[in-house]
Amino acid sequence: MTLQQLRYLVAVANFGTMTAAAEALYVAQSALSRALKALEHELGTELFAREGRTVGLTAEGARVVRLARNVLDTVTAIEDIGRIVSPVAEETLTIATTPTLAIGYVARLVAAFSGEHPDAVVEVNRCLGQEAVFAAVRAGDAKIGVAAAPGPSDLRTFRLCETEVVLASPPDVDLPDPLPWRALDGLRMVLPERGSERRSQFETMFAEMWVRPIPSVEHNDPINWVAGVLNGEGSLLWYRDVAEDVFGDAATLRSLDPPLKRAIALVCKELPRAPLARRFLDLARREGFQEPDSD
Repeated sequence: MTLQQLRYLVAVANFGTMTAAAEALYVAQSALSRALKALEHELGTELFAREGRTVGLTAEGARVVRLARNVLDTVTAIEDIGRIVSPVAEETLTIATTPTLAIGYVARLVAAFSGEHPDAVVEVNRCLGQEAVFAAVRAGDAKIGVAAAPGPSDLRTFRLCETEVVLASPPDVDLPDPLPWRALDGLRMVLPERGSERRSQFETMFAEMWVRPIPSVEHNDPINWVAGVLNGEGSLLWYRDVAEDVFGDAATLRSLDPPLKRAIALVCKELPRAPLARRFLDLARREGFQEPDSD
């Protein structure tokens, strides 16, 4: 019998289903189910009774859950003693992300996290592109990365939310809404610098849609993107949530036809054991985490 099995058992009792318990603990449902079956086998008794889509507890299961809670509470108390006797400064949580996500999703998550943990130290590293985010996580320069999904296969990826990509234009630009992709052909646009990872992604997308916009502003800093739109120099493809926050009524946002959606995800090398990183993952889950893309 292990503490992990007891944590799984209590989580199922708390959440009512294996799926919800697995999501809360950031483990694959199959792994959780195997661990609990092994616990039942070791104890020689059934702990669960199926009740439709939910999982109930047998009489013995309820008794084991009560004992498991006591054990886990005791373990937590012992860990707390260690923290009280040897107080140390809380570790710094470093998050790697792209410039756009830094001013949108990451800024909101960090603000909410700081509200719950005012003494926590959070550093946000802005990387020029997705691959730089993934590289920072692999190298250990960041505990968590925030980037567009899907993440690479060698990192754990958790979908955070899905957002629409829209065209943000100066108010005097006359275009239909929704905007057919063909209307981007010849349109003056604000784009990342040539040779950058993000620019290459745009070029690939434009080639697939058979359109050739005219670059009017080429820069990797989102501040210059915003200035380009506000100065009437061109239109910008951006996440709707971010564009609404940044532009307000100063720009016109149009959906694309067909629409373009992008998933935003958190990536990490492994499930963080550091308390600060785990708390951040817990917050992100409450803010809209979906099931992990991979086990």
